[in-house]
Amino acid sequence: MLEIGRFNELTVLRQLPRGLQLDGGEHGEILLPKQYTTPEMKIGDSVKVFIYRDSEDRLIATTQTPLAMVGDFAYLNVVDESPVGAFLDMGLQRDILVPFSEQNNRLEKGRKVLVRIYLDDSDRLTASTKLDTFLYDTDETNAYKTGEEVNIVVGPKTDLGIKVIVDGTYWGLIYHSDVFQPLNRGDQLTGYIKRVREDQKIEIVLQKPGFARVEGLAGDVLEQLTQEGGFIALSDKSAPDDIKKKFHCSKNSYKQAIGTLYKQRLIRIEKDGIYLETK
Repeated sequence: MLEIGRFNELTVLRQLPRGLQLDGGEHGEILLPKQYTTPEMKIGDSVKVFIYRDSEDRLIATTQTPLAMVGDFAYLNVVDESPVGAFLDMGLQRDILVPFSEQNNRLEKGRKVLVRIYLDDSDRLTASTKLDTFLYDTDETNAYKTGEEVNIVVGPKTDLGIKVIVDGTYWGLIYHSDVFQPLNRGDQLTGYIKRVREDQKIEIVLQKPGFARVEGLAGDVLEQLTQEGGFIALSDKSAPDDIKKKFHCSKNSYKQAIGTLYKQRLIRIEKDGIYLETK
């Protein structure tokens, strides 16, 4: 079945001066304009194309890769305004509309905005800034367990932290105290479930919780110790900000990491910092 707003594998039916006619099944023949064809494309071949509607609402094919597809959340540029809404650059010949009814606030040319891509009632690619319409606030189905890897899209900042879109389905939150790297709206990253709270809201971290993360950080500390001649002026009593500046982690994670190294007799911990043990 043809999927509008996504890539499809379609068969070349015939060649015309303006391009190739592809088999769109129940949707009939679909044109792949000449500028997107190559000499290698022959009648009977299967070609991978993105399908959307052109300015005259006809289905059209392209080999271009759009910046987002149906179901995606994307951070896109506002390139024009019109009496019906704002248009965003999708990386295609035709821009995508955000109708006024799908705008939380009036969009102006030159801005970037986080949107969700969907098909309207006429199967036209459309975008919305009303993200809450497409996302759940809570994990009521108990879909996630602590430590589980998820895909996230960075959203807006709040007083508590940074909201993120989890697997395109849920809102999650990364607390400010768990942010150890620059995060920009629209960034697509791998995250981990820190926990699902009693109220079923999802907390996210960017480093895998538990011992696996401590091992990774312990290795970083050990490598840094070696590079700095066997001494780092950070102990388990050091200020959290000093630790964060040096290793981009929380004080608790640092304490676990040096604790791991201490148990393996690789370091000794003194008041002024940690020392590499020499055997």
